[in-house]
Amino acid sequence: MSEHPERPDRAESADGPGGPGPSGPSDPGGPAAPEGGAHAPPPSRRRRWLTGFVVFLLIAIPAGYLAISAAQSRDSGQEKEERAAMAGLTWHWPSKVQRRIYDVRIPAYSYPVAFFETNSFKTSSLYVTFRTSQDGLDEFLKNYGRTRADLKKDAVTISPEQAKRVKWDFSIGDGYAGMVHKQKEPRPTQRITVDFAEDGHPVVYVLSTTRF
Repeated sequence: MSEHPERPDRAESADGPGGPGPSGPSDPGGPAAPEGGAHAPPPSRRRRWLTGFVVFLLIAIPAGYLAISAAQSRDSGQEKEERAAMAGLTWHWPSKVQRRIYDVRIPAYSYPVAFFETNSFKTSSLYVTFRTSQDGLDEFLKNYGRTRADLKKDAVTISPEQAKRVKWDFSIGDGYAGMVHKQKEPRPTQRITVDFAEDGHPVVYVLSTTRF
């Protein structure tokens, strides 16, 4: 047995009623908690400014994107045409789809063959040139229900402005003859000019245009 047994009165004085321990009751004289719970402080001026700025971005960014997209869509046709003009004629046969759309049936064994296509909002055109034989020319004209007799002598049916797009120059030489084969829209209309300078090997120039 210990020489100094624990005194109950000391233990009680440290933790008993009214003691300074943490489990004691709060000071009855302190401020009372407000009824209904604590209220959040009013939003600061900086927070209101940040919220307004975010709302502005949510409205302005989509609107700006739509405006840019509209401008790009409006200019895309013109830009595509300008890029194609810079590239010039493609020395190859146009695709079967192009030949069908523009109703340009190139005779077999024609060589060389070149084409150029332009597209705009309401009009699309296909420029085609090829060298063929007399029989090939007759076959080509027969597709439109025409013959060589329908070609008007000394007539160039493709205007200088149109020819300039593909660097065709009909002011050089002679022996040209041409015709215009008109069809009801939206079927294409063909402007045909034939160069008979080289006997037996006519060069055919076609501008077929369709409007929507």
